Amino acid sequence: MDINPSRSHLWRTGPGGRGPVVYWMSRDQRVRDNWALLHAFALSVAHRVPLRVVFCLADGFLGAGLRHYAFMLTGLGEVAAGCAARGIRFELLRGDPGEKVAEYCREVDARAVVTDFDPLRVKQEWMRRVVAAVDADLYETDAHNVVPCRVASHKREYGARTLRPRIGRLLPEYLEDFPEVPEHPFAERGPGLELDVSTLLAGRGADSGVPLVTDILPGEQAAGAALREFIEMRLPGYAQGRNDPNAGMVSGLSPYFHFGQLAPQRAVLSVMAARQEVGGENVDAFVEEAVVRRELSDNFCLYCPDYDRFEGLPDWGKRTLAAHAGDRREYTYDRETFARGLTHSGLWNAAQAQLRETGRMHGYMRMYWAKKILEWSPDPRQALETAVWLNDRYALDGRDPNGYVGVLWSVGGLHDRPWTERPVYGQVRYMNERGCRRKFDVEAYIRTWLPPDGPSAGPAPRS
Repeated sequence: MDINPSRSHLWRTGPGGRGPVVYWMSRDQRVRDNWALLHAFALSVAHRVPLRVVFCLADGFLGAGLRHYAFMLTGLGEVAAGCAARGIRFELLRGDPGEKVAEYCREVDARAVVTDFDPLRVKQEWMRRVVAAVDADLYETDAHNVVPCRVASHKREYGARTLRPRIGRLLPEYLEDFPEVPEHPFAERGPGLELDVSTLLAGRGADSGVPLVTDILPGEQAAGAALREFIEMRLPGYAQGRNDPNAGMVSGLSPYFHFGQLAPQRAVLSVMAARQEVGGENVDAFVEEAVVRRELSDNFCLYCPDYDRFEGLPDWGKRTLAAHAGDRREYTYDRETFARGLTHSGLWNAAQAQLRETGRMHGYMRMYWAKKILEWSPDPRQALETAVWLNDRYALDGRDPNGYVGVLWSVGGLHDRPWTERPVYGQVRYMNERGCRRKFDVEAYIRTWLPPDGPSAGPAPRS
């Protein structure tokens, strides 16, 4: 089983123990199509020891609630079964991952440790603590990006136009099919771990105002079915239809990407294989979103520790927003009013209702949604904090580089350029409802997401 060594970053070397190789699964929660698992498998075979897969369930994670834990834990149940079928022991740890994973590796006398790549601050900090506490080879393998993030660029890229040619040059090397994960030659037999998802979720208590998502099935098998359905039913019209919030032509794959239940590389391979049937323009549009734009988000979060803060905005964005921070706002709302979708705008309230009820929002509407939070908040810093909080609380794909970059693009011009100056926005790109009405049927969108017997718009407090 040959794995391109440049997919892995060696954090430290150490003598290691006599026990198993440990794959600390975190971001990429799947058995198939997982470069980190394949790397750990190859190491364990080379050392003639078993392979253990461990996942540490943190007590809290960046505002994630019952909706997110239910989706994740159901998928992890499938991972546990897939590991057991291959003679790989799966362990669920609970607590602080930086502490518990290190303890586990010491207890089992780990020969080596492999984990998957994640650019978020909290994950990088967990990694540093495990590195400091475990005296073994410790690898970080990028199983999330087609072109490994650390390989694609060694610095923060200005935007898609600077990262795109880099990825284009490297794509032929990295866009390869995955080998299957076979039965492990040094298998650990015994009953497989069955995750009691109901019991695990019961311990978390209720999550007021955030219903569970029931219309999208979690897990590796469901992710594969969703990919096939997208290619057959929606990819043929993707390039044109994806920008209409009413058309339903989006891929719907972002929750599976976020939880690692589907490899973006598998999605790209499958979409590219259908080029002749679905049309090159549709394939190219999907690759732009799934590779260039998504990997640009990982690049930003890796090289900018302030990726979810006002300080992470480009200098021109910070300057122009600061210059207009004192501008009069016609409307201002607090965080809870935004969360309940009780602004004066039926369109904004409909977008928030879609996010709150389904855990998803059309990409075009998410841009409009975030820009209006800027316009209707007391100041730009509070606007950014509110948008991040709402996205992380409600979106299934929240707490993700894509979400943070999307908010900073909308609120402060990240990966964008200055536009015509106007009140509140300064030189940040402006959006309004009239522009939406030119692009799609706004009234149909509102009817879809706001019940006729409910409020379409709340009170309109003036500042």
